Amino acid sequence: MNKMIKDIPQNLQAIQKFSETYAQRTGTFFCSDLSITSVVIEGLARHKDEYGAPLCPCRHYDDKAAEVAVAYWNCPCVPMRERKECHCMLFLTSDNEFASSNQTIDLNLIINSIKST
Repeated sequence: MNKMIKDIPQNLQAIQKFSETYAQRTGTFFCSDLSITSVVIEGLARHKDEYGAPLCPCRHYDDKAAEVAVAYWNCPCVPMRERKECHCMLFLTSDNEFASSNQTIDLNLIINSIKST
């Protein structure tokens, strides 16, 4: 199998679609720097592949499996659901200085971001 294809998380497209739908449903927007959006979506997809849940990739955990079971930091995390506070800068309110007007992101842009790292 081609290494570039193998390194793409299995759940990448599912997390991309979830992110777009969630942003539209909550009236939030992706970061103006779409490389940040791409890295976060990739991290969520990798955690979904490895742990069965999209655990926030922007935090340190001593035990990721235990954190998944608690579900507090599974995306969308509790701070996002309760206060629209996204530590990863994936879902930003329109008044955030880093917010774009984008609620969609092209899958190829995410894949190209993964390949370039």
